[in-house]
Amino acid sequence: MKRLLLCVSILMFSFAAIAADRQVYVYNWSDYIAPKLLDDFTRETGIRVVYDTYDSNETLEAKLLAGHSGYDIVVPSGSFLQRQIKAGLYQPLDRTKLANASNISPEVDAFLASYDPGLRHSIAYMWFSTGIAYNVEKIKARFGERAIDSWDVVFNPDNLRKLSDCGVYFLDSPEDIFSVGLRYLGLNTSSKNPADYLRVSTALQKLRPFIKKFHSSEYIGALAAGDICVAIGWAGDSFQARSRARESSNNIDINYIVPKEGTIMSLDALAVPVGAKNISEAYALIDHLLRPESAEQNTKTTNFANGLALSKQTLPPEIVANKAVYPDAETMKRFFTALPLEQALQKVVTREWTRVKSGR
Repeated sequence: MKRLLLCVSILMFSFAAIAADRQVYVYNWSDYIAPKLLDDFTRETGIRVVYDTYDSNETLEAKLLAGHSGYDIVVPSGSFLQRQIKAGLYQPLDRTKLANASNISPEVDAFLASYDPGLRHSIAYMWFSTGIAYNVEKIKARFGERAIDSWDVVFNPDNLRKLSDCGVYFLDSPEDIFSVGLRYLGLNTSSKNPADYLRVSTALQKLRPFIKKFHSSEYIGALAAGDICVAIGWAGDSFQARSRARESSNNIDINYIVPKEGTIMSLDALAVPVGAKNISEAYALIDHLLRPESAEQNTKTTNFANGLALSKQTLPPEIVANKAVYPDAETMKRFFTALPLEQALQKVVTREWTRVKSGR
């Protein structure tokens, strides 16, 4: 009997050691997952999640192109995903190993398929718009009862000058800023003409003196604390700022609008880089995130719309009814998507973005 107990103890110790040794390395955007999900996943599977964050697609792409990212799951945006697939940076995904992939909304899968034909390399994560987030009282103090409904608030130098004293942030995302800049100037948002992007750059350089910072996550805390009064930001992040302000009871009211001229609609996806070592663990975590209860928890935490239709049934009514998070048909008519730029044009945009940010 002692020998049997010893054998059982050794086996249990061995299984525990194996479980403890399993891990998955994730590289994701800041403030873009419910932390409890990762804890639940580890408790359920024994797989430890090593989780790092970034604030721009360019940062992620630089790591992938270097060929030594060390991550098993990354979360690129649609147009970056498309060109990165062409560059051979991602492994094909076997959806038969993802039992919960069937939970993804057909409409969201169709949106993702515009970037990943055949859905061979990615799984939809979150989708969202780019718009204007602002401090209601501070904007009212400067613009009175004027309706805040247009890109003119942040793209007209005379308007932005009025806001510079209370703080303005722009996303550190040339894709978003150039896309909405093209729309504001009445240009083709799918333009392949370098001159159009130079026109946007010229317009942005006139705004530069009034922009406090370019950053793709810090504006959440800055809005919530009242350190800035307006930001070009993403819907989910903007409502995170509102939630933080309400939780702190600081009497700061944050609003977010989709400008009447229209805006870019984006989607982020889960993908497995070439060279990833913990493949079965990556599949396990992706499948965990595709559970309706996981997607619901993610949306409640981040205020970003997830890709699972079933999760809407249990989300709080105020989130489902929020047209900036889950747009209705009329709002959707004002959305457009950004397609990858050819290499020569991408170089122009990258160069001009550097000039805009540096103010030179």
